[in-house]
Formats: sequence, C-alpha cells, structure tokens
Amino acid sequence: MERDGGGGSLFFRGLQNRSHEKMKLRTRKSTLYLSQQKRTGRGGDFLGENIYLVLFTIALRICNCFLVQTSFVPDEYWQSLEVAHHMVFNYGYLTWEWTERLRGYTYPLIFASIYKILHLLGKDSVQLLIWIPRLAQALLSAIADLRLYSLMKQLENQQVARWVFFCQLCSWFTWYCCTRTLTNTMETVLTIIALFYYPLEGSKFMNSVKYSSLVALAFIIRPTAVIPWIPLLFRHFWQEQRKLDLILHQFLPVGFVTLSFSLIIDRIFFGQWTLVQYNFLKFNVLQNVGSFYGSHPWHWYFSQGFPAVLGTHLPFFIHGCLLAPKRYRIFLVTVLWTLLVYSMLSHKEFRFIYPVLPFCMVFCVHQRGTLDVMTTIQELCYNNTNISSASVLMMMPCHSTPYYSHVHHPLPMRFLQCPPDLTGKGDYLVEADIFYLNPLKWLYREFQNDSTLPTHLIIFSILEEEINPFLISNKYERTAIFFHTHFPESRTGSHIYVYERKLKGKLNQT
Repeated sequence: MERDGGGGSLFFRGLQNRSHEKMKLRTRKSTLYLSQQKRTGRGGDFLGENIYLVLFTIALRICNCFLVQTSFVPDEYWQSLEVAHHMVFNYGYLTWEWTERLRGYTYPLIFASIYKILHLLGKDSVQLLIWIPRLAQALLSAIADLRLYSLMKQLENQQVARWVFFCQLCSWFTWYCCTRTLTNTMETVLTIIALFYYPLEGSKFMNSVKYSSLVALAFIIRPTAVIPWIPLLFRHFWQEQRKLDLILHQFLPVGFVTLSFSLIIDRIFFGQWTLVQYNFLKFNVLQNVGSFYGSHPWHWYFSQGFPAVLGTHLPFFIHGCLLAPKRYRIFLVTVLWTLLVYSMLSHKEFRFIYPVLPFCMVFCVHQRGTLDVMTTIQELCYNNTNISSASVLMMMPCHSTPYYSHVHHPLPMRFLQCPPDLTGKGDYLVEADIFYLNPLKWLYREFQNDSTLPTHLIIFSILEEEINPFLISNKYERTAIFFHTHFPESRTGSHIYVYERKLKGKLNQT
C-alpha cells in the first residue's frame, strides 16, 4: 500500500525534539531496575526454575509443616502412618478397611521406606517417625507448587505465574492440608504435576506418557483421583488425531504397568492377589458404605464445602469464571464435573475436593496485562544501550495503562487521547474513536515518514490482525505477550502484545 507524502507526523509532538537533546540521566542502582533475566538467572536453575524460588518454596512448606500442629481427620494417620509402622515394625493396629482390603499399600509404602531407613540407621526415635513423613509430604507439595508456577509461566507469562503462585501459597486450605499424610494430599500433588505435562495450548513440556503415568499412580493410591481427570482425558482423546496410537501405545501400556505395580505390592503385603481399586469403588460408590460415617444433602459441596475450601479466593474465582477464556474452560468443566460427581455420594468431606483447588487458582488472577507490560517499558529504559532512539506508542483505549509514574524516565511515549468535547462541535470525535474507526488508515496517515515511526508498539491482541499489513511493511516483530483478562470485549483483548521495530544493522537492544 502506498502512503501519501508530505505532512508532518503528530507523533511525540514536543517530545520528538527533546529526544535529540543531550540529557544527563541518573544511573539506577536499585535492584528494582535490574533486568528480570539477570535477577532470575544468577542463582542457577533447579527443577527448571530459579534456585532461590525453589529454596523459598521448600522453606515455606517446611515452615508450613511445623506451624500446622493440629489434627484434621483420622485418615492422615490410620491410612498412612499407622499402616507404615505396622509394615516395618510388625506391630500396631490396622482398621477394618485393611482387613476388607479396601486400601492399597502403595501410599503407606512411601512412609514405610522412610521408617525402614531410620530403623536401619538406628534413628527411629518417635519424633523422627512423626516429623520426617510430614516433611517428605511438605517437600512433595513444594514441588507441586513450583510445577503450577512453571505451567502458568508457559501458558501466560512470568507475571501471571507469580500471581497464580501467590494465590496457591495464600490458599488457607492448601496451607492446612498440603503437609498432612493424607491420600488426598498426594492425589493433589500428582494432579498438579500431571497437569504440567498435560497437552494444553501453549505448554512446552506436554508428554502423554508422563502425565498419564502420574494420573495412573494417583488412581492406584486413591481410585477417586480419576474423577477430575475424566473431562481432561476425554478432551485429550477428542483432540488427538492419532487416537488409536494414543490408546494402544500410551494409555494401555501405562495402565498395565501401574496396575501391575499395584497388584504386586498388595500381593506382597496382603498375601493374596487383590484389586483394591475395585473393592474401594464397590464399597464407597456402589454400596455407599461411606454414608455410615455421615451424610450430607446433595448441594453441600456447592453451598458449603466448595466456598469454605476456597475461602477468601471465592469472589476472585467467581469473577474469573465469568470472564474465562475458551482455552481455560476445560479447567472450569473439571471443577464443576468433580463437584457434581461427589455431590451424588451421600458422604461428603472438604478434603475430597482438595485436588481441584489448584485449578481454581488459575481463575483468581485477571486484568493484569496493563500493569505487567510496564515492566517491559522499564527494562527498555534501564537496560537498552540505544535508549536515545527508543519510543513507545500505546494503541489501546485511552488511559489503559499507567504512564510515567510506572516508568520514571523521560522516554518518548504516546497514547490515544480521549478528552471531552469542550468546543461544542456536534461532530466531535476523540483521537481514540478516530483510530478505532480504521486503525490501519490512521497508522498510514500518522506515519508517512519512516523516521517518525516508534520503536515499540503496544496493542491488545484483538488489534493484531487488523494492523498486520502495517506491522509487516515496517518490520515490526512481536517480542512480548502479557495476559490481561479472561474475557476480551469490545476494544480490550485477552492479551497485550509488544511489537519492536527490527531493522538490519540497527537492531534495538532490549
């Protein structure tokens, strides 16, 4: 498309001349202005994340372990530690679930291994027998927290991942349960880690064998662990082009190996071949024996259980659900499906729905992009060796982002303005409205001279396709993506894109 010649650009009127003046800028020594990559890369990586983040998470969960000194439900002892103690020291008491072979030895075997090591080392004091299993569970929960953070960093960006991570750490029910030796806790840990490998749009570590192996392991530990995964497994099967290969070469081998593993372990300790998963489902689902320990009305999870488990996250979760983008609807379906299935059982407990809590954290973070994108502009100012030529144009609804208060640098910037009509003109249109009538035409009219083009453009995702010819013809490349909201509407997109003009021999260094 040809552009009309003549006429000066309105871009950075007043600021453009200033950009050529010599200005003495202060050197920033504060770590707030350091490059994000420099800050996160100094300590090396562990579990794919910054070592300091890993150590912080582990330390937090260890503190979590020692601060939670209350009892929740009998199962945290009687279905794990008591069984492990009996396995190693050959005395104790096993509840009726074990005589009826409703429970498997796979989960207690983890703690029995710890007990055996302590016994062989002569360190099987009562305090170590109490605290080492809980510390082991705390470590596993810390790994799950980090995997949730890594997943969100892949699906969105680091800023969103931090807020989801923050919500996870601030969840009162997670804090209350994640260091307890409950099968529900292990089920939640395995669910989060499996989700990290699940094939989601944007994920870089999707692996069908790994995620299905973790789901299968969760199933042999607690058969109801498969409930939240039914919608996810069905979605994967539906979207998979090689469906037969998925079943024959991945799901069936994984299922066969894990079930065989469970059968062998239970054969060793029960002394006979036992399919505990079938016995568990038969007693608790088909025969509804669990109602002996109390029953609740069908709506209990919706009216009491789920709101209590979410706690202060509830209003953020509800708001996030109303604005949920299409690709996260599978998480919402998973939560609702799990609540509905458990609602059909008469015996209900808070801990049963603990595994869906991490899914909910994703919905508690929204409308972050207009703040997060300012981080990129800060880095442009304080880490760009070619700062004198840098400039930014924000093609968004007016006042969408903060401005110089969040940059603190005389960087030439411009946004679409929208002052009210103070002249009394009947055909008055603000600059933002004129732009959105025909964005491509506006751009070519404004920038008739290449020298006036900004080095960086900031737009909402919904605008990208419409102005793509301008971006291509002027050699703009997308360099950053920020999640903004769960529901794009009108001129506001779900994500914010940062475009940088790349010229041969004169690349902008950010």
